[in-house]
Amino acid sequence: MVLSLPSQVKNLTAEKHYLIEQFRFAQQQRFGASSESHPAQGDLFNEAEAELDVVEEENEPAPAIAKKKPIRQKLSADLPRETIIHDIEDKTCVCCGHELHHMGDERSEKLEFIPAQVKVIEHVRLKYSCRTCEKTGTSTQIKIASVPASPIPKGMATATLLSQIITSKYQYALPLYRQESLFKQYGIELSRKTMAD
Repeated sequence: MVLSLPSQVKNLTAEKHYLIEQFRFAQQQRFGASSESHPAQGDLFNEAEAELDVVEEENEPAPAIAKKKPIRQKLSADLPRETIIHDIEDKTCVCCGHELHHMGDERSEKLEFIPAQVKVIEHVRLKYSCRTCEKTGTSTQIKIASVPASPIPKGMATATLLSQIITSKYQYALPLYRQESLFKQYGIELSRKTMAD
């Protein structure tokens, strides 16, 4: 069956419009705005707020609630304390000139943070030899104190340094490059490779 020319043109035109519409729809989905909101859409779901406004207008205003003053938590009594007493120099009354008496005191606590202390522990092992054996030339025996136990043999790290590096890395997720910069602040050149080893 052969279609007439005008009906074929109509079908092709309709198919062309359909394909163009599909292309624009695909472009919109891929590159267009992903939100489907409309500027007036907020008014559709504003019923609860509108009802609340009406109810508040009908009711009398609520009495003001007195706010409680925040109370600062006391610092732990287990922490070491240092007491600094601030006293006045002139203890005479401005009005009559008589001596003032102590009637009490006012205390406030401040928390001070003392950063980590870094120090070098130098182990000195004394050597001894026998002078008599040296003079006679028999044999020279040298005695030296034994090496103290170390977590890493021939390493410069003490147990406290190792615990600091391990705790910082695994408990506080502080990478080695940041620990390296922290040690630089103390004037210590401790590379990431050394810490990793």
